[in-house]
Amino acid sequence: METLKKNDVNNDGALSWHAMTVEEVWSKLQASEQGLTAEEVEKRLAQYGLNLLPPPPKKSPFLRFLLQFHNILIYVLLGAALITILLADWVDAIVIIGVVFINAVIGFIQEGKAERAVDAIRGILSHEAMVIRNGRKSVVKVENLVPGDVVFLQSGDKVPADLRLFRTKDLRVEEAALTGESVPVDKSIQQVENKVSIGDRNCMAYSGTLVSYGQGTGMVVETGQKTELGKVSALLSKVETLETRLTQQMDEFSKWLTGAITVLALGTLVFGLTIRNYSFSDIFFASVALAVAAIPEGLPAIITITLALGVQRMAKENAIIRRLPAVETLGSVTVICSDKTGTLTRNEMTVTTLVTAEDVYLVDGVGYDPHGGFVKNDQVINPDEDPLLTEIARAAILCNEGSLTQNEDGWTVQGDPTDGALITLAMKAGQNGDFCNKEYPRTDTIPFESEHKFMATLHHDHAGHGFVYLKGAPERVIEMCSRQRSGGQDIPIDQSFWLGEIEMIASQGMRTLAIASLAVGEKRELKFDDVRTGGLTLLGVFGLIDPPRKDAIGAVADCEKAGIGVKMITGDHALTAAAIGEQIGLKKTDEKVTGQVLETMSDEELRFQVMKSDIFARVSPEHKLRLVKALQANGDVAAMTGDGVNDAPALKRSDVGVAMGMKGTEAAKEAAEMVLADDNFTSIAHAVKEGRTVYDNIKKTLAFILPTNGAQAGIIIASIMLGISLPITPLQILWINMVTAVTLGLSLAFEPPEGDVMKRPPRLPGEPLLTYLLVWRIIFISAIMVIGTLGLFLWDQSHGETLEMARTTAVNTLIFFQIFYLFNTRYIRSPVFSKEGLTGNRAVLIAVFSIIILQILLTYMPFMQNIFGTAAIPLGDWVRLIIFTIMVFVLVEIEKIILMRIEAQKIRAQGN
Repeated sequence: METLKKNDVNNDGALSWHAMTVEEVWSKLQASEQGLTAEEVEKRLAQYGLNLLPPPPKKSPFLRFLLQFHNILIYVLLGAALITILLADWVDAIVIIGVVFINAVIGFIQEGKAERAVDAIRGILSHEAMVIRNGRKSVVKVENLVPGDVVFLQSGDKVPADLRLFRTKDLRVEEAALTGESVPVDKSIQQVENKVSIGDRNCMAYSGTLVSYGQGTGMVVETGQKTELGKVSALLSKVETLETRLTQQMDEFSKWLTGAITVLALGTLVFGLTIRNYSFSDIFFASVALAVAAIPEGLPAIITITLALGVQRMAKENAIIRRLPAVETLGSVTVICSDKTGTLTRNEMTVTTLVTAEDVYLVDGVGYDPHGGFVKNDQVINPDEDPLLTEIARAAILCNEGSLTQNEDGWTVQGDPTDGALITLAMKAGQNGDFCNKEYPRTDTIPFESEHKFMATLHHDHAGHGFVYLKGAPERVIEMCSRQRSGGQDIPIDQSFWLGEIEMIASQGMRTLAIASLAVGEKRELKFDDVRTGGLTLLGVFGLIDPPRKDAIGAVADCEKAGIGVKMITGDHALTAAAIGEQIGLKKTDEKVTGQVLETMSDEELRFQVMKSDIFARVSPEHKLRLVKALQANGDVAAMTGDGVNDAPALKRSDVGVAMGMKGTEAAKEAAEMVLADDNFTSIAHAVKEGRTVYDNIKKTLAFILPTNGAQAGIIIASIMLGISLPITPLQILWINMVTAVTLGLSLAFEPPEGDVMKRPPRLPGEPLLTYLLVWRIIFISAIMVIGTLGLFLWDQSHGETLEMARTTAVNTLIFFQIFYLFNTRYIRSPVFSKEGLTGNRAVLIAVFSIIILQILLTYMPFMQNIFGTAAIPLGDWVRLIIFTIMVFVLVEIEKIILMRIEAQKIRAQGN
C-alpha cells in the first residue's frame, strides 16, 4: 500500500478511512471493484493474518487453582486446621479444610471471566461473506477476508469486517451493540470529517454490526484485531479487574488478626515461662488454646453463606450474581453509570408529539403497545372526530413497510423501529392495518433511500381515485411541499413556521419525521418526478423518541434517596440523551459532554468534569472506560450497566458490572458481576438494598463473633496471669466455636433489611471493616464476658465445686452471654427491645432453641461428659447463671441509648 499522510490517521494511530474519498481508499488499498486475485489474497493473508480475534494468553488450570490458596485468610484457616488436627479434633479440622477447598473451587471457576468475555466477542463475527475475487462473486469464510476485498451486504447480514462503503441502496445498519445508537443508522458513501465519533461515520460498516435493511457494497479496510470490534476485545483483555472492597477488608482484617494472635500467643508463652514458672508443655498447650480461642474458624463460612443468601434474594428480584463478593460491593456503590438504550429506555421508538399547521397533539402510551390517546389543548380528544388526525394516522399505516405482532412478551415490530412507531400511533387513532390496505390498496412505491431521504406510496380507493402518501426527513419533505393542510383546506405552506416547529421538537431530543399527501387522479405508476414537482401538501410532523422506562424513573429517584448518583453514558446523540435524562430525573443535564469534547480532556480535567455532569453522549468504549476510572479516582465505588459489546471493558473495570440479561450481548454478560434477568433498572435498586443488607449482616456477624473470640482469649490470658487452672479447655473452646458458628452466628445471615437501609447515604469507600464502634463493642462485650465467666468459675471453685463442675458452669455462662448478646446484635445502633427486635428473625429463635438443647446434651449426656470433661450442674446454678448473663443484654441496650443521645447532641451542635 502507498505511504500514509498525517491527515490519514486518527488520534489513536488508526487509519481514517471514513475521512477519505472512495478513490483515495482504492488507491491506498491498491485494489478495485473487480476484487483481488487469489495470489494477492495469499500475500495479504500472510501480511495481515486471519480475520479473527486472537485469544489472550491463559494460565494453566493447575496454576490457576493453586493461586486460589495464595491469600493470608486462607493461611490463617489452614493454620487453624493444623491446630485442630494437633488437638485431634478431626471433625472441626475437616470442616475448616472443606471451607478452604470450596472457596478455592469457587475462585477457580470465576477466574476465567475475562477469557470468556473475549471469547464471546469473537463469537459475534459471522461465518461466511459474499465477495468478488478474480472478477467473480464467491462465498468465502470470514476469517479469510483481507484488506482490499469487496464485500456485498444485504438485510440480515452481520458485517464481517470493517468496510468502507462505496455503493448503498437504502442501507441501514443496527449499531447498538457497538455505539449504543437506539435506531438503525442510514449509510451513505460520502466521506465525513476525520474527528467524528464512530456513530457518525455513515460511510463505514463495522465488524459485528447487523444490516437491518437495504443493500450495500464495501471494501474491507481492517480485519481481525484492527477492527473496531477487535479494539474493544484488546481493550477488554487489558482491563484490570478490581478486588472488591470486602475482599480487601477481609485481607486487611486477616493480616491484623494473624499479627494479633501471634503476639498474644508468644506473649502468653513468655509470661508463663518467666513469671508464672509454668512447664513448657503446659504453657505451650495454653498458648495453643489461646490461638484456637482467638481464631474465628466459622467466620469465613458464615460470610460466604451470608453472601450466598443475598444472591438467592437478589435472584428472586431478577438480579443474577456471577461473583459472590459483588453482593456486598453493591451495598457500597456511590454512583451508577448507566447506558441509555435498552437500560434506562425501552429500546422502542414512540411517537410522543404530532404537530400540524393548527395544533400540537401529545400522544400517550410508550413503546409498541397500541394503547394510548391524544391530548390537544390540554383536552383528551376522540380521534374519530378529528379528520386531519384520522388522515395522518391512515397515511402513517399505509406509507409503511413494517408490521406489529403481539406475543407472550408483548408487542414487537418487524422492520424499522420508526415504522413500528407510526403503526402504533395509527392503531391508537383507531386505524386497522389490514382494513386500510384493503380499502386503499397500494399500487406502486418509491422505497426509502438515503440519497433522497423519503419514501412514497401510491394508493387507490375503490372509486379509482389515486393519491400518494410520502414520509421522510422534514427539511426534504418541506422542500417538496407547496401547501399545508389547515382547517380542512389546503393553503400555501409557511416554511418558516414548520422549520421553527421542527427545531422545537429536535431541541427536546426527539427525532423528527414529516408526512405529506398528493392527489394524482387515476395514475397507476409512481415516478420521482411525480413528487419532486413541489405540489405536495404537508399534513404534519412527528416527534419520536425512545422513551424511558417508567420503573427506571422510580429507580433513579430511589437511588437519589439512597445517596447514589446516576450518570448516563451513551453512544446516542447529546440532545436525545439530555431529553431522556430530564425525564428520568437526572439533576445535572445542562452540561452535556460529548465524546469529541472528552477526547480533549486530560485525566485530571475529566475527574473534575464527572462531578459536574450526569450525561455523557456520543462516547466510545475507551471513553466509557476512562469515565469509570475517573470516578474511581475520585473515590467513588462505581457500578456500570450496559448491554453491548462496547460496554464490556467498562463493565469489567467497574466495581460492579451490571449486564442486561434479555438484550445484552454475551460479551457484556461475561464481563459483568451481575446480570439483570428482566433488563429492569429497578432491579438494580433492589440489588443495592440487598447489598446493603448483606454488609449490615456481615458487620453484625463480626460484632457477634469477635467479642466471643475475644472473651475466650481473654479468659485464657487472665487465668494465666492469675496463675489458676484454665476455666475452659481447648476442646471446650472448639465446641463453643463450632456450635455458636453454626447456630447463633449463622442466624444473623438471615436478618431482614433495617427500615432505613435505603434512606441513608452509602458508607464511605474507605470505611474500615472494624469501625471505632465495632472495636469499642468488642472490648466492651469481651470485658463483660471475661469478668462474668471468670467470676462464676472462681465462685464455684471457692464453694467447693469440682474443676469439671466449675468448667461446665464457665462454658454455659459463656454460651448464655452469647445468647442474650445475639439479640443486642440484631440492631447495632438502635435499641432492640421491641416485638420486632426480639422476634422479627425466626432464624434467631430457632438458633437459640437449638443451642440450648445442645448445651443440655453437653452438660448431662454421659457420652458428651466423657469427651468434653463436663459435669451435671444443679438447677439452682442455672437460675444464677441466667440472671447473671442477662445483664449483658441490659448493659448493651443502655450503652446504645447513651450513644444515640451523644450523636443527637453532636447533630444539634453542628446545626447551631
